Amino acid sequence: MAKEKVILAYSGGLDTSVIMKWLKENCDYDVIAVCCNAGQKEDFDAIEAKARKTGAIKALTVDLREEFITDYIWPTLKAGESYENYLLGTAMARPLMAKKLVEIAQQEGAFYIAHGCTGKGNDQVRFESAIHALDPAIKIIAPWRMSDWKFSSREELIQYSVDHDIPISQSTEKIYSRDENIWHISHEGGELENPWNEHYDTIHVLSVPPEMAPDKATYVEIDFEQGVPVAIDGEKMGPIELLTKLNELGSKNGIGTIDIVENRLVGMKSRGVYETPGGTILFAAHAGLEELILDRDTAHYKKIVAEKYAEILYNGLWFTPLREAICAFVDVTQENVTGTVRMKLYKGNAIVAAKKSPYSLYNEEFATFSKDEVYNQYDAEGFINLWSLPLKIRAIQKETAEGGAKHHETLERKVLKASEFVE
Repeated sequence: MAKEKVILAYSGGLDTSVIMKWLKENCDYDVIAVCCNAGQKEDFDAIEAKARKTGAIKALTVDLREEFITDYIWPTLKAGESYENYLLGTAMARPLMAKKLVEIAQQEGAFYIAHGCTGKGNDQVRFESAIHALDPAIKIIAPWRMSDWKFSSREELIQYSVDHDIPISQSTEKIYSRDENIWHISHEGGELENPWNEHYDTIHVLSVPPEMAPDKATYVEIDFEQGVPVAIDGEKMGPIELLTKLNELGSKNGIGTIDIVENRLVGMKSRGVYETPGGTILFAAHAGLEELILDRDTAHYKKIVAEKYAEILYNGLWFTPLREAICAFVDVTQENVTGTVRMKLYKGNAIVAAKKSPYSLYNEEFATFSKDEVYNQYDAEGFINLWSLPLKIRAIQKETAEGGAKHHETLERKVLKASEFVE
């Protein structure tokens, strides 16, 4: 009788390497390892070979990079989201990875998907919520939450790997938990677990520390069409090429590293160091362009929507009607977000130096402090009188209440006319 198949979300890292071996030793499953290439710098041939050596009956790598950028990163960029000052990266990739795992499970006739997320993290929610949304018949295997799983720390996983001849890059001295894709890399664990410890410069993978960046600023121009970046310095580029180029520029100039304590979905606070070099440049440029184009009410309301969008994304609710509705709203706001932004990159700072758009609502004739022929400053007087009328009425009411009946009778006979009270 053929064994049941389980699809393992496999990175080749510490957790999933141990899980591969553990599933073979403790469960009667055939394991198919699926590695998702979301732009991380890995030797995927070596990862596949490692998976087969560790016990997988099949090892696959799926290239998600372009779909990840166009269908997940660009919508998020257009929304302008930020979760507690974190541009997000891991959270954007998880729903797409889950989607591919479900597709492969359906193709392979597998009814199980396994992952290496811990019971303390957000990713377990993101993966499983997406899987449930896409195929509720699939069952989840999460070893970190199973009673048969005897490991309680990364140190124990490392020792198991040594005992079972599983090649890993982690050590007890360098124990960071990392997640990388074409948008960012995250660092957690180790000395970072104490917020009093300053993170070491050696933690940097994508960007140099700002102190090591060039002393001369770098300028780059980014063209946007309907909120989507399409060219750098006038050269049209595909999404992978464009983001890779901006990552290189951001990295060289120390752009996009943050060190924060965030509020996890599961209820605890967590410290992480995140590097997002190209993404930080794009978010600053996109926001700068929107300043020219969006009207006041839309711009202000969009900030409210962006915060909700960030929560949805962080909390693993990508495949929901609310996320789709918000994206529909955002797409309308982006119809005229077309133009060019010149960015100044200098020692960790991504600064909007100049911007232009054929749809700009900025009108120099109206905005100038010099003499103009289009604005009558006397018009402001009537506007201010009407704008502040509720405040005046409230003040009158207060005076009446405090001044007694006689004062009240006097005020009732007066009428507000041309900013004066008359009989």
